[in-house]
Parts: sequence; structure tokens; C-alpha cells
Amino acid sequence: MHDLPWLLKPADDFNNRCARLLNHAAPGAEVRLLANYALSINQSSRLYQTIQQFDPEKRAILSRNLIPFRLGIVSNATMDLMIPAMVTAALRNGIDLEVIAADFGQVAQEAFDPASKLNQSNLDAVLLALDYRAYSFFVNEPGDSGKNDPSLESFDYLQQIRQSFALNGNTICIVQTLAYPPYDLSGNLDAQLDGLLRKSLNAFNSVLAENVTKSVDVLFDVAALANAVGTHQWFDERQWYMSRVPMANRYIPLYADYLAKLLAAIRGKSKKCLVLDLDNTLWGGVIGDDGLEGIQIGQGHPVGESFLAIQQWAKSLKALGVVLAVCSKNDKAVALEVFQKHPGMLLQASDFAVFMANWEDKASNIRRIAEVLNIGMDAMVFVDDNPAEREIIRIMIPEISVPELPKDPSQFLRVLSAARYFEKIDFTADDAQRNAQYADNARRQAMLQRAPSLTDYLISLEMKIHFAAFNETGRKRIVQLINKTNQFNLTTRRYTEADVLGFEKSDRYLTLQIHLQDKFGDNGMISVVICKNAGDCWEIDTWLMSCRVIKRRVEDAVCDELVAIARSNGIKKIRGYYRPTEKNKLVKNHYQQLGFAMVSSDDSEDIWELETRHYQPKYPPITIQT
Repeated sequence: MHDLPWLLKPADDFNNRCARLLNHAAPGAEVRLLANYALSINQSSRLYQTIQQFDPEKRAILSRNLIPFRLGIVSNATMDLMIPAMVTAALRNGIDLEVIAADFGQVAQEAFDPASKLNQSNLDAVLLALDYRAYSFFVNEPGDSGKNDPSLESFDYLQQIRQSFALNGNTICIVQTLAYPPYDLSGNLDAQLDGLLRKSLNAFNSVLAENVTKSVDVLFDVAALANAVGTHQWFDERQWYMSRVPMANRYIPLYADYLAKLLAAIRGKSKKCLVLDLDNTLWGGVIGDDGLEGIQIGQGHPVGESFLAIQQWAKSLKALGVVLAVCSKNDKAVALEVFQKHPGMLLQASDFAVFMANWEDKASNIRRIAEVLNIGMDAMVFVDDNPAEREIIRIMIPEISVPELPKDPSQFLRVLSAARYFEKIDFTADDAQRNAQYADNARRQAMLQRAPSLTDYLISLEMKIHFAAFNETGRKRIVQLINKTNQFNLTTRRYTEADVLGFEKSDRYLTLQIHLQDKFGDNGMISVVICKNAGDCWEIDTWLMSCRVIKRRVEDAVCDELVAIARSNGIKKIRGYYRPTEKNKLVKNHYQQLGFAMVSSDDSEDIWELETRHYQPKYPPITIQT
């Protein structure tokens, strides 16, 4: 795992390509391409140092299609060596990462001082990069249960650090579980005896995971990462004693990649859709040549069980809200027969939101899948056993993630799961219904093609909309939408769960969470609005909507409701803001189409206003549910 096997190895001319970036007029695409390789520490540093030499114009070009993230780091270890790997891994995952690192060991000082560097840096998150050596676990003699539990004392210390950053820096913390060093004292008794390190660390990690789940912070399970590669390999005492580097050098790229995926998940950049080939990917053999009896899938056969493990992995991802799709060069009827008749199949055709099996090129089919699902190519992962097909897709659709696979299918699952494309920081009721929602959307699109007009189509959907203020039930989904919605998002402001709770409790803000249903099913929460009360004017701080319901006149219904509430509260004017990004050009004319008048405009922001008394309701074909 240390060499990131799901990524291609960099070519021999990697250093030369880095050097040529300095003479490149628009180096963004080439930088992303180089970052997408499985980079060693030295290669990450080479690319990082090159980027640092970019002039402001080139740096702006590089950042244009990336999501910015300001990360603070406090640690009991030396982190400088890891920053280049973090930045390049973040590029690979669509994040423009800026790291602000505290001085070595200055954990409490940075957290408790409101004027500290990190608390004054307007951070998106602070990484508490602490390992077991940062805590007081060696305070009790083995077997002494009469003293305070060192795991609880250590957790209390961590809680103070987390709470101080939240209070003084208004930021969330990324907190690490603690890997257990490979030093046994009493063998199996180490996990049972009070005062011994293994039992203390197990208790600490358990209470940490439980409390992070209940809080606004994010867990980085470094203990699981170290266990996966082996703690004998993870820890390097020589490096620690000489330089205070917390892990073996060769695992720094892996640590950095997993951290970058976590940052991407915080920003809603985790992958949404798993696109699967069929022959020799979901089963062994070629159905068109080998027939139903000749393919290998299911229990009782080593090859068949290898492919069954892939199906179990995909099925579990579906339960977590990942959308499944098929893209295969096959006769569709023949391919579907496997799902209908083969007893070894775990996945069924109904598990897939889109099923593309034909003889067209896979790049075109993947584009159709993205169109049907209304998602970006960068939200998709394409899994295919054929290296030629993988290379074609990488060239034709560079935005999509295409993991490398080994020749041995028994190793497919290990590589695919290690890649962590579908990193999650929470799980909501909407996630559980995700595949059904996208499958319903595909049926809506099919009906749209048959409808005589858009109005007839919208009426036939029998849409019902429900408005509610922010509440505890919807809070996690609200935060999720705020941090991952990019296209239909007027200001693209990002807020933490603590921020959303503050809006929820404040009488200075009007908040709306909007749910939509139609005859095909429940779309779940599809829109969020946050308005700030500024006297006789409401300022729309945030207005976003899921792309799944674009062009269904939901924005008209939301505006009708917003104006009606404003009028009932004596509000004479509503002010809206549009802050352009590379992603949200879709809503550039949003306020104009709703009847707002522009009052000012520059490169960074358009300001629109609406006199509520002059507003004419749009009355879209959507029934309001109470």
C-alpha cells in the first residue's frame, strides 16, 4: 500500500516535466496530471517546489478548478517533511491546499491563545497530528486500577484542545486515533491489564470515535491505517529519535493521500458514482463467449469468490449512498441474463441506477451515464480489468478516476478498498436512499423525452414541496449540502455543523431546508436557504440546490415562499448575492430570472435586490406540503 498501487507510476521523465512547468503558460492541467501519479516523497517535493515558483498568474490558473482549503497543523512531531506530499495529494483530489503549521510541539499554546498563529488564520480545519507520545499514558504501574484512567485523562486533554480551537479559532478539528507501537510486555494480557499501553490506547480510541461521532469534529483513523500496513513497518524509531518524524518515510505519501481524501470529503468532493465493467470485473470470463454456464462467480470456486468479494464491496458502497452504474461492451440482453439467472450473483440489475451495455465506446457511454445522473465526471470512478480500456478512458475523460488493477482478481478488492475513493465523514437518511433517488431521476429523464412540452412534463411529475426551518433532524444533511454543492450555489460559502447550529438558534437568521417529492419517489432535502435579517431587508447569505432537481422550477417555488415569509414579517426588500466561481456559472442569471434588479457588479460579486411589494408569484406546478 505504501506505493499507492491504485495509481499509475510516474514516467521516467517526471523531473523534466516538472521543470518544464515553469515555462508553461497555463500549467494547471499538466500539474493535475503529474499529481495523479503515485508519487514518492521526493517526487512530491519536486512537484511542490515547482509550484512554489509559480508567479501569481500561474498560481491563479492552477487554483481555478480547485476547491480552496486552509489547514492548520499542530503536532508533537516534525511535519515539515509531510507538507509537500499533503499538497500534491490534495491536488489529486481536487483541493487547493494551503498548510499553516504551528511550531514543533506548540499544541496547547496554539489552542489556548486567541491571538495564536492558527487561531488568527481563518482556517477551515486544524489537524491535531498527535500520536501516543503526545499523551500521558505511562503514569500508572501495570495492574494499578486505583488511580485515574490515563486514557480518560488523555482524552480530557484532547477535548480541551478541540474546544479551544472551536472557541478561539472558530474552526473544526481533525483528530487522529492512536496507533499502538509494536512493543509487547505481556503478550495477550496487554489488552486486558490496567496501566498497560495497549489497553489504554484501545480505550482512548474507543471513546474518541464515540465522541467525534457526536461532535462537529472529524475523525482520522490513523490506528486503522497503521494496522493495515503493520505497525512494525509504520513506526521507525530511528527516524523518531533523529528527527521526530512520526512514521516511516515510505508511508508519508499514503498518510497524505488519506488525509487529502478526508479534506475532499469535508468539502463534498468524495466520489459519488461507481461505474463497473462486467466481464472479468464482476465475474470471471466473457459472457458472450463462455455463456451463462462458463463464467465464474459465487461460492465454492477461488476465482468466483474473488469476483463475489467485488460485488459485496459494491453492494456495501450502495448501502452507504454510492450510486452504481454499469458500462460494458456487451449485448444488453445477454448481460442482463447473468443478473437474472446466475445463482452466484449477489448484485442484481435493480442495484444499478444506470445500466449501459452496448457496443459503443465506453467513453461515450460514461458521458451518457453522467448526463443521466446529472453529476460531474470528477464524481465518478470507473473500474475495468482491461488496461487498454483504462488508458482510453484516462485520455478521453481525464477528470474521471480510473484505478489500476493487478492481474490477479483475488487482489482487486484490496487495491480498490485501499484507494478510498468514497471517503465519508457522515451518513444521513438521504445517503441511504441515494441509488433509489438517482434511479428515479433516470425514469424522470425518460419521461421528459416523451412529454410534449416541459410544462406538461412538470405537471405530470405531481411534485410536492415542503419547507421547514433548520433543525437537529436535518442538520447533518444541511451541512453536507452546504459543503458539497458547487453548481447551483450562489455564494459557495462553506459552514461547519457548529455554524449551522448557530444559524438555527439565532433570531437574526431565517433558515429553510427544502424537501421535494414526486410520483417517482422522495428526492429528499434538495435545497438550503440562509437569510440574514438586516433591519427592513433580508440578505440571502446562502442559496443552494441539488443539481438533481434543476429545471423543475423549484427555485420559483422557493422564491415564492421566501417572499411570502418576508412580507409576513414586514420585510420590504430582499438582497441576493452572486459570487462567481468556475463551477457556478449555471446560476449567474438566477436572480434576474426571478425578478430581482442588479444594484452593483464587479469581478468578485453581483448584488441584486427585490422589492417584496412588487413581486409577482411564479406559481410553479408544485404543491406546498405543510
